[in-house]
Amino acid sequence: MASKKILDLLGDKASFLLDHKPVIDKSTLSAFPSPHHVEEIWTNSGRSNQVLRSIQTLISHGRLADTGYLSIFPVDQGIEHSAGASFAANPIYFDPENIVKLAVEAGCNAVASTFGVLDIMSRKYAHRIPFVVKINHNEFLSLPNRYDQTLFGTVRTAWNMGAVAIGATVYWGSAESDRQLKEIAEAFEIAHDLGMATILWCYTRNAGFKVDGVDYHTSADLTGQANHLGVTLRADIIKQKLPTNNGGYLATHHGRTSPLVYSKLTHPDNHPIDLTRYQVINCYNGRVGLINSGGESKGASDLADAVFTAVVNKRAGGMGLILGRKAFQRPLNEGVEMINSIQDVYLDKDITIA
Repeated sequence: MASKKILDLLGDKASFLLDHKPVIDKSTLSAFPSPHHVEEIWTNSGRSNQVLRSIQTLISHGRLADTGYLSIFPVDQGIEHSAGASFAANPIYFDPENIVKLAVEAGCNAVASTFGVLDIMSRKYAHRIPFVVKINHNEFLSLPNRYDQTLFGTVRTAWNMGAVAIGATVYWGSAESDRQLKEIAEAFEIAHDLGMATILWCYTRNAGFKVDGVDYHTSADLTGQANHLGVTLRADIIKQKLPTNNGGYLATHHGRTSPLVYSKLTHPDNHPIDLTRYQVINCYNGRVGLINSGGESKGASDLADAVFTAVVNKRAGGMGLILGRKAFQRPLNEGVEMINSIQDVYLDKDITIA
Protein backbone atom coordinates (compact mmCIF):
# COMPACT_ATOMS: atom_id res chain seq x y z
CA MET A 1 0.00 0.00 0.00
CA ALA A 2 1.23 3.50 -0.82
CA SER A 3 2.44 5.63 2.07
CA LYS A 4 -0.15 7.30 4.30
CA LYS A 5 1.07 10.76 3.24
CA ILE A 6 0.53 10.00 -0.44
CA LEU A 7 -2.86 8.38 0.24
CA ASP A 8 -3.93 11.41 2.26
CA LEU A 9 -2.88 13.78 -0.53
CA LEU A 10 -4.74 11.73 -3.13
CA GLY A 11 -7.83 11.65 -0.91
CA ASP A 12 -10.90 10.25 -2.65
CA LYS A 13 -8.87 9.88 -5.86
CA ALA A 14 -6.57 7.23 -4.36
CA SER A 15 -8.50 4.17 -5.51
CA PHE A 16 -9.31 5.87 -8.82
CA LEU A 17 -5.58 6.04 -9.58
CA LEU A 18 -4.01 3.18 -7.65
CA ASP A 19 -6.52 0.47 -8.61
CA HIS A 20 -6.95 1.42 -12.26
CA LYS A 21 -6.22 -1.11 -15.01
CA PRO A 22 -5.42 0.67 -18.30
CA VAL A 23 -6.81 -0.28 -21.68
CA ILE A 24 -3.26 -0.80 -22.94
CA ASP A 25 -1.69 -3.42 -20.69
CA LYS A 26 1.83 -2.71 -19.47
CA SER A 27 2.98 -5.98 -21.04
CA THR A 28 2.65 -4.34 -24.45
CA LEU A 29 5.21 -1.63 -23.60
CA SER A 30 8.72 -2.18 -24.95
CA ALA A 31 10.49 -0.57 -21.99
CA PHE A 32 9.92 0.73 -18.47
CA PRO A 33 11.91 3.27 -16.44
CA SER A 34 14.89 1.38 -15.08
CA PRO A 35 18.27 1.95 -13.39
CA HIS A 36 19.63 0.21 -16.51
CA HIS A 37 17.87 2.55 -18.96
CA VAL A 38 21.08 3.42 -20.81
CA GLU A 39 22.16 -0.20 -21.23
CA GLU A 40 18.68 -1.40 -22.18
CA ILE A 41 17.82 1.37 -24.66
CA TRP A 42 20.64 3.62 -25.75
CA THR A 43 23.53 1.18 -26.16
CA ASN A 44 21.60 -0.18 -29.15
CA SER A 45 21.26 3.28 -30.70
CA GLY A 46 23.51 5.55 -32.72
CA ARG A 47 24.16 7.77 -29.67
CA SER A 48 27.85 8.18 -28.86
CA ASN A 49 29.52 7.03 -25.65
CA GLN A 50 29.63 10.66 -24.50
CA VAL A 51 25.86 11.01 -24.95
CA LEU A 52 25.29 7.76 -23.03
CA ARG A 53 27.39 9.16 -20.20
CA SER A 54 25.35 12.38 -20.17
CA ILE A 55 22.04 10.49 -20.02
CA GLN A 56 23.43 8.33 -17.22
CA THR A 57 24.59 11.46 -15.37
CA LEU A 58 20.99 12.72 -15.34
CA ILE A 59 19.66 9.36 -14.14
CA SER A 60 22.32 8.93 -11.44
CA HIS A 61 21.95 12.23 -9.58
CA GLY A 62 19.79 13.35 -6.65
CA ARG A 63 17.26 11.56 -4.47
CA LEU A 64 16.01 9.48 -7.41
CA ALA A 65 19.53 8.42 -8.41
CA ASP A 66 19.62 5.06 -10.20
CA THR A 67 15.88 4.43 -9.94
CA GLY A 68 15.33 5.19 -13.62
CA TYR A 69 13.12 8.16 -12.73
CA LEU A 70 13.80 11.88 -13.09
CA SER A 71 12.88 14.91 -11.00
CA ILE A 72 13.91 18.07 -12.86
CA PHE A 73 13.47 21.65 -11.62
CA PRO A 74 12.79 24.02 -14.55
CA VAL A 75 12.73 27.81 -14.43
CA ASP A 76 12.38 29.61 -17.76
CA GLN A 77 9.16 31.40 -16.87
CA GLY A 78 11.00 34.72 -16.43
CA ILE A 79 11.12 34.82 -20.22
CA GLU A 80 8.10 32.76 -21.16
CA HIS A 81 5.66 34.45 -18.73
CA SER A 82 7.69 37.58 -17.70
CA ALA A 83 9.88 37.89 -14.63
CA GLY A 84 7.35 40.00 -12.74
CA ALA A 85 4.52 37.54 -13.29
CA SER A 86 6.74 34.65 -12.27
CA PHE A 87 8.76 35.98 -9.33
CA ALA A 88 6.71 38.77 -7.73
CA ALA A 89 5.15 36.28 -5.32
CA ASN A 90 8.63 35.20 -4.18
CA PRO A 91 11.24 37.81 -5.23
CA ILE A 92 14.25 35.74 -4.07
CA TYR A 93 14.03 33.93 -7.42
CA PHE A 94 15.00 37.04 -9.35
CA ASP A 95 18.45 35.88 -8.16
CA PRO A 96 19.61 32.91 -10.30
CA GLU A 97 21.53 31.38 -7.40
CA ASN A 98 18.32 30.68 -5.50
CA ILE A 99 16.94 28.80 -8.52
CA VAL A 100 19.95 26.49 -8.51
CA LYS A 101 19.96 26.24 -4.70
CA LEU A 102 16.37 24.99 -4.66
CA ALA A 103 17.23 22.25 -7.16
CA VAL A 104 20.30 21.25 -5.13
CA GLU A 105 18.54 21.24 -1.76
CA ALA A 106 15.56 19.33 -3.16
CA GLY A 107 17.84 16.59 -4.51
CA CYS A 108 16.72 17.01 -8.12
CA ASN A 109 18.33 15.08 -10.95
CA ALA A 110 18.94 18.36 -12.79
CA VAL A 111 18.12 22.05 -12.98
CA ALA A 112 16.79 23.36 -16.30
CA SER A 113 16.93 27.07 -17.04
CA THR A 114 18.06 29.81 -19.40
CA PHE A 115 21.51 30.64 -20.75
CA GLY A 116 21.68 33.64 -18.41
CA VAL A 117 20.60 31.89 -15.21
CA LEU A 118 22.89 28.90 -15.61
CA ASP A 119 25.90 30.73 -17.06
CA ILE A 120 26.15 33.20 -14.19
CA MET A 121 26.15 30.27 -11.73
CA SER A 122 28.09 27.75 -13.80
CA ARG A 123 31.51 27.89 -12.15
CA LYS A 124 29.95 27.48 -8.71
CA TYR A 125 27.37 24.79 -9.46
CA ALA A 126 27.91 22.97 -12.78
CA HIS A 127 29.93 20.28 -11.00
CA ARG A 128 27.34 19.96 -8.21
CA ILE A 129 24.15 19.37 -10.18
CA PRO A 130 23.56 18.56 -13.86
CA PHE A 131 22.66 21.62 -15.94
CA VAL A 132 20.02 21.52 -18.70
CA VAL A 133 20.19 24.71 -20.77
CA LYS A 134 16.90 25.70 -22.43
CA ILE A 135 18.08 27.12 -25.75
CA ASN A 136 14.89 28.68 -27.16
CA HIS A 137 12.00 30.66 -25.71
CA ASN A 138 8.79 32.50 -26.47
CA GLU A 139 9.58 35.97 -25.12
CA PHE A 140 6.43 37.68 -23.91
CA LEU A 141 7.24 41.38 -24.38
CA SER A 142 6.42 41.88 -28.07
CA LEU A 143 3.15 43.67 -28.81
CA PRO A 144 0.95 42.13 -29.96
CA ASN A 145 2.02 38.97 -28.15
CA ARG A 146 3.13 36.28 -30.53
CA TYR A 147 3.65 32.60 -29.97
CA ASP A 148 6.97 31.55 -31.43
CA GLN A 149 10.15 29.96 -30.12
CA THR A 150 13.40 31.85 -30.78
CA LEU A 151 16.94 30.60 -30.21
CA PHE A 152 18.66 32.57 -27.44
CA GLY A 153 22.18 31.18 -27.85
CA THR A 154 24.27 28.36 -29.25
CA VAL A 155 24.65 24.73 -28.24
CA ARG A 156 28.40 25.24 -27.90
CA THR A 157 27.80 27.98 -25.32
CA ALA A 158 25.75 25.51 -23.26
CA TRP A 159 28.51 22.92 -23.61
CA ASN A 160 31.18 25.41 -22.55
CA MET A 161 29.33 26.21 -19.32
CA GLY A 162 29.36 22.50 -18.43
CA ALA A 163 25.78 21.57 -19.29
CA VAL A 164 24.93 17.88 -19.46
CA ALA A 165 21.94 18.46 -21.72
CA ILE A 166 20.06 21.04 -23.73
CA GLY A 167 16.31 21.53 -23.79
CA ALA A 168 14.17 23.11 -26.50
CA THR A 169 10.52 23.68 -27.38
CA VAL A 170 8.72 23.08 -30.63
CA TYR A 171 5.16 24.40 -30.96
CA TRP A 172 3.72 21.58 -33.03
CA GLY A 173 0.76 22.69 -35.13
CA SER A 174 1.83 26.33 -35.26
CA ALA A 175 2.59 28.22 -38.46
CA GLU A 176 6.23 28.42 -37.33
CA SER A 177 6.66 24.73 -36.47
CA ASP A 178 8.44 23.85 -39.72
CA ARG A 179 11.18 26.40 -38.99
CA GLN A 180 11.38 25.40 -35.34
CA LEU A 181 11.75 21.68 -36.04
CA LYS A 182 14.57 22.36 -38.51
CA GLU A 183 16.36 24.61 -36.00
CA ILE A 184 16.00 22.11 -33.18
CA ALA A 185 16.92 19.09 -35.30
CA GLU A 186 20.17 20.88 -36.16
CA ALA A 187 20.72 21.91 -32.53
CA PHE A 188 20.14 18.36 -31.30
CA GLU A 189 22.61 17.02 -33.83
CA ILE A 190 25.27 19.47 -32.59
CA ALA A 191 24.46 18.59 -28.96
CA HIS A 192 24.85 14.88 -29.66
CA ASP A 193 28.12 15.53 -31.50
CA LEU A 194 29.37 17.31 -28.36
CA GLY A 195 28.21 14.46 -26.13
CA MET A 196 25.16 16.16 -24.59
CA ALA A 197 21.70 14.73 -24.01
CA THR A 198 18.58 16.34 -25.49
CA ILE A 199 15.16 17.07 -23.98
CA LEU A 200 12.26 18.31 -26.11
CA TRP A 201 9.33 20.30 -24.77
CA CYS A 202 6.66 18.89 -27.16
CA TYR A 203 3.85 21.44 -26.97
CA THR A 204 0.92 21.95 -29.34
CA ARG A 205 -0.03 25.49 -30.32
CA ASN A 206 -2.74 26.60 -32.75
CA ALA A 207 -5.89 28.66 -32.23
CA GLY A 208 -7.72 26.02 -34.25
CA PHE A 209 -7.14 23.48 -31.48
CA LYS A 210 -9.92 25.20 -29.51
CA VAL A 211 -13.28 24.03 -30.83
CA ASP A 212 -16.74 24.95 -29.48
CA GLY A 213 -15.25 26.16 -26.21
CA VAL A 214 -13.16 23.00 -25.64
CA ASP A 215 -9.37 23.32 -25.55
CA TYR A 216 -7.70 20.33 -27.23
CA HIS A 217 -4.11 21.54 -26.82
CA THR A 218 -3.68 18.86 -24.16
CA SER A 219 -5.75 16.13 -25.79
CA ALA A 220 -4.11 12.72 -25.73
CA ASP A 221 -4.28 12.23 -29.50
CA LEU A 222 -2.68 15.59 -30.39
CA THR A 223 -0.04 15.50 -27.64
CA GLY A 224 0.67 11.87 -28.47
CA GLN A 225 1.41 12.81 -32.06
CA ALA A 226 3.56 15.72 -30.83
CA ASN A 227 5.56 13.19 -28.82
CA HIS A 228 5.94 10.97 -31.87
CA LEU A 229 7.29 13.90 -33.85
CA GLY A 230 9.61 14.75 -30.96
CA VAL A 231 11.26 11.34 -30.76
CA THR A 232 11.75 11.53 -34.53
CA LEU A 233 13.97 14.57 -33.88
CA ARG A 234 16.13 12.23 -31.74
CA ALA A 235 15.12 13.70 -28.41
CA ASP A 236 16.48 11.55 -25.57
CA ILE A 237 13.66 12.62 -23.24
CA ILE A 238 10.22 14.05 -24.06
CA LYS A 239 8.56 16.68 -21.87
CA GLN A 240 4.80 16.93 -22.26
CA LYS A 241 1.82 18.38 -20.43
CA LEU A 242 -0.46 15.91 -18.69
CA PRO A 243 -3.36 15.11 -21.05
CA THR A 244 -6.75 16.45 -19.98
CA ASN A 245 -9.05 15.15 -22.72
CA ASN A 246 -9.07 13.31 -26.04
CA GLY A 247 -10.48 13.63 -29.54
CA GLY A 248 -8.55 16.64 -30.77
CA TYR A 249 -8.34 15.24 -34.29
CA LEU A 250 -12.05 14.44 -34.28
CA ALA A 251 -12.93 18.00 -33.27
CA THR A 252 -10.60 19.84 -35.65
CA HIS A 253 -11.23 17.57 -38.65
CA HIS A 254 -7.62 17.93 -39.75
CA GLY A 255 -4.77 15.46 -40.07
CA ARG A 256 -5.44 11.75 -39.82
CA THR A 257 -6.34 9.41 -36.98
CA SER A 258 -8.04 6.04 -36.49
CA PRO A 259 -11.20 5.04 -34.60
CA LEU A 260 -9.02 2.47 -32.82
CA VAL A 261 -7.18 5.29 -31.04
CA TYR A 262 -10.40 6.02 -29.16
CA SER A 263 -11.75 2.47 -28.75
CA LYS A 264 -8.68 0.23 -28.22
CA LEU A 265 -5.76 2.50 -27.29
CA THR A 266 -7.66 4.83 -24.97
CA HIS A 267 -11.06 4.65 -23.29
CA PRO A 268 -14.11 6.92 -23.68
CA ASP A 269 -14.06 7.71 -19.96
CA ASN A 270 -10.73 9.55 -20.48
CA HIS A 271 -9.04 8.16 -17.40
CA PRO A 272 -5.80 10.17 -16.99
CA ILE A 273 -3.64 7.02 -16.80
CA ASP A 274 -5.07 5.75 -20.11
CA LEU A 275 -4.53 9.13 -21.76
CA THR A 276 -0.96 9.36 -20.45
CA ARG A 277 -0.18 5.81 -21.52
CA TYR A 278 -1.12 6.85 -25.05
CA GLN A 279 1.51 9.60 -24.72
CA VAL A 280 4.01 6.97 -23.54
CA ILE A 281 3.42 4.59 -26.46
CA ASN A 282 4.00 7.51 -28.83
CA CYS A 283 7.50 7.79 -27.33
CA TYR A 284 8.52 4.65 -29.23
CA ASN A 285 6.42 2.48 -26.94
CA GLY A 286 8.26 3.62 -23.82
CA ARG A 287 11.80 3.44 -25.17
CA VAL A 288 12.18 7.23 -24.92
CA GLY A 289 11.35 8.53 -21.45
CA LEU A 290 8.27 10.73 -20.95
CA ILE A 291 8.35 13.37 -18.24
CA ASN A 292 5.17 15.32 -17.58
CA SER A 293 5.08 18.93 -16.46
CA GLY A 294 3.71 19.98 -13.10
CA GLY A 295 1.56 22.83 -14.43
CA GLU A 296 0.78 26.26 -13.09
CA SER A 297 0.52 27.14 -9.42
CA LYS A 298 -3.05 27.34 -8.16
CA GLY A 299 -2.31 27.88 -4.48
CA ALA A 300 -3.47 25.61 -1.68
CA SER A 301 -4.09 22.57 -3.91
CA ASP A 302 -0.60 22.60 -5.47
CA LEU A 303 0.88 19.76 -3.42
CA ALA A 304 -2.08 17.44 -3.94
CA ASP A 305 -2.20 18.33 -7.64
CA ALA A 306 1.52 17.63 -8.07
CA VAL A 307 1.30 14.25 -6.34
CA PHE A 308 -1.73 13.38 -8.49
CA THR A 309 0.29 14.16 -11.64
CA ALA A 310 3.28 12.14 -10.41
CA VAL A 311 1.12 9.09 -9.67
CA VAL A 312 -0.51 9.30 -13.10
CA ASN A 313 2.87 9.62 -14.84
CA LYS A 314 4.43 6.73 -12.91
CA ARG A 315 1.50 4.35 -13.29
CA ALA A 316 1.25 5.14 -17.02
CA GLY A 317 4.90 4.18 -17.50
CA GLY A 318 6.36 7.69 -17.57
CA MET A 319 9.87 8.58 -16.46
CA GLY A 320 9.23 11.42 -14.04
CA LEU A 321 8.10 14.95 -13.43
CA ILE A 322 9.46 18.37 -14.29
CA LEU A 323 7.94 20.91 -11.90
CA GLY A 324 8.79 24.58 -11.48
CA ARG A 325 6.11 27.15 -10.68
CA LYS A 326 4.44 25.14 -7.95
CA ALA A 327 7.80 25.00 -6.14
CA PHE A 328 9.36 28.44 -6.66
CA GLN A 329 6.22 30.51 -6.08
CA ARG A 330 6.43 29.75 -2.36
CA PRO A 331 9.15 29.90 0.35
CA LEU A 332 12.25 27.83 -0.45
CA ASN A 333 11.71 25.28 2.33
CA GLU A 334 8.14 24.69 1.15
CA GLY A 335 9.38 24.32 -2.43
CA VAL A 336 11.87 21.68 -1.30
CA GLU A 337 9.12 19.86 0.60
CA MET A 338 6.87 19.84 -2.46
CA ILE A 339 9.55 18.46 -4.76
CA ASN A 340 10.50 15.82 -2.18
CA SER A 341 6.84 14.76 -1.92
CA ILE A 342 6.77 14.21 -5.68
CA GLN A 343 10.01 12.25 -5.52
CA ASP A 344 8.47 10.11 -2.78
CA VAL A 345 5.90 8.87 -5.32
CA TYR A 346 8.70 7.50 -7.51
CA LEU A 347 10.52 6.04 -4.49
CA ASP A 348 7.36 4.28 -3.23
CA LYS A 349 7.64 0.66 -4.38
CA ASP A 350 3.94 0.11 -3.74
CA ILE A 351 3.00 2.59 -6.47
CA THR A 352 3.59 0.43 -9.52
CA ILE A 353 3.24 0.70 -13.29
CA ALA A 354 -0.39 -0.12 -14.06
